[in-house]
Amino acid sequence: MNQMLQDAPTATSSDTISAEAPPAAQTPIETGPPDERARSHPRFAKPQRVAFVQAAWHRDVVAECRIAFLDEIEARNIPRDRVDIFEVPGSFEIPLHAQLLAKTRRYTAIVAAGLVVDGGIYRHEFVADTVIKALMDVQLRTEVPVFSAVLTPQQFHETQAHFDFFRKHFATKGVEVATACAETLLSLERLRSQVAAGII
Repeated sequence: MNQMLQDAPTATSSDTISAEAPPAAQTPIETGPPDERARSHPRFAKPQRVAFVQAAWHRDVVAECRIAFLDEIEARNIPRDRVDIFEVPGSFEIPLHAQLLAKTRRYTAIVAAGLVVDGGIYRHEFVADTVIKALMDVQLRTEVPVFSAVLTPQQFHETQAHFDFFRKHFATKGVEVATACAETLLSLERLRSQVAAGII
């Protein structure tokens, strides 16, 4: 299934994380209305548009990433209506969609989100590694930055405790990937401006 989600709820780095304890360091989530928080972040010289590609596997868990991402990216001066949401069946399908979206030149950044779990440790780690390497290839070939919130837990059991833990973890990752996305786009905007001006 490849569909753009029109009515998404308002809501780079691959991780191998343990379900036994929360990660040692987590990005604090800023509080306050997005419009108030936006005043504390730099504004972009040109409009930005972001594609958010999410896997449908464990959709309710991955959705927490999207919700937190949309909140944080708006606080960083990229309006929600400048983020297009796409859904694919699983994480393995993300790279091809990311590549096609990057080639449209419509998007200044692409964000991927998914949860890769499987009973066999080698299979799910192989899938995660393959996805991350492919996403890196996409950004290097197209010069459109690609960010990953494709997570690979070392252990995942379909229990309420694990679902609750990973929902919270995906919310944290949504903030982190929005921060990385906005800061990278600002950095690239400055760099391209300097290159165009012959400064570097």
